[in-house]
Amino acid sequence: MPYIAAMTTPVLFDPHALALHRRRASAAPADFLLRHVAEDMADRLAVVLRPFERAAEIGPLSPVLAQIVRPRLTAQWQSEIMEGEALRLQPESIDLALSALALHFVNDLPGLLSQIRRALSPDGLLMAALIGGSTLNELRAAFSEAELEIEGGVSPRVAPFADVRDMGGLLQRAGFALPVADSETLTVRYDNVFALMADLRAMGATNPMTQRRKSFTRRATLLRMAEIYGKRFADADERIRATFEIIWISGWAPAAGQQKPLKPGSAKTRLADALSVKEYGEKDV
Repeated sequence: MPYIAAMTTPVLFDPHALALHRRRASAAPADFLLRHVAEDMADRLAVVLRPFERAAEIGPLSPVLAQIVRPRLTAQWQSEIMEGEALRLQPESIDLALSALALHFVNDLPGLLSQIRRALSPDGLLMAALIGGSTLNELRAAFSEAELEIEGGVSPRVAPFADVRDMGGLLQRAGFALPVADSETLTVRYDNVFALMADLRAMGATNPMTQRRKSFTRRATLLRMAEIYGKRFADADERIRATFEIIWISGWAPAAGQQKPLKPGSAKTRLADALSVKEYGEKDV
């Protein structure tokens, strides 16, 4: 039975706009972020000792993951294109689920994680990378200031991406064991903000929000935004900085005999002692 999102799930992203942006980007994609993620994913999988027989990439799909990660696995590989936000995978049909920069535009992420959990066999692994909340904070700030100044109001332009602090809880809610979430921040430099925006279009990452402005941005607003960006977020050589946060999540389908996390307070050695540092609140003796 296909998964149906709860009626209360807010529809933040327009799937038709998202599909259109991705089709346009496929002609000449900017895939440097995806390649970075794929290389990192291959390295992370290399330290996992458990063998996998059936792996699935959760899409929308890119040849990059198959080119970089697939040759390093012995598992049978399949690509799973999401139909809306529904997966066609049967229960316990895969041992490894991988997703690279494909989950941050999902309206019902808890629901999709639950579907992936059901598709995993016992002791199966989910590993995914998605865009995090500090991504493009410079662009968001510059656009907001320019719109307030020129137009007297602010329209949503950069998606409300996930926060790494919330991801472990989402994995637990979806039924994953041993959930882990961490993040890395990449700073990419451009000649100007319009070069950045061209790259975003080539990534298929332009604004797909349902509440986005449907009309073209005023020329005066764009020029003022570029001026603000250059003043606030440029280096000494006048090249601008753009932040991309990558959130990594992993979790295991529960299985008998699986390692269990220790109960709070059960450790026999304090972390402060192990690190040879003084715990906050300790007094000098």
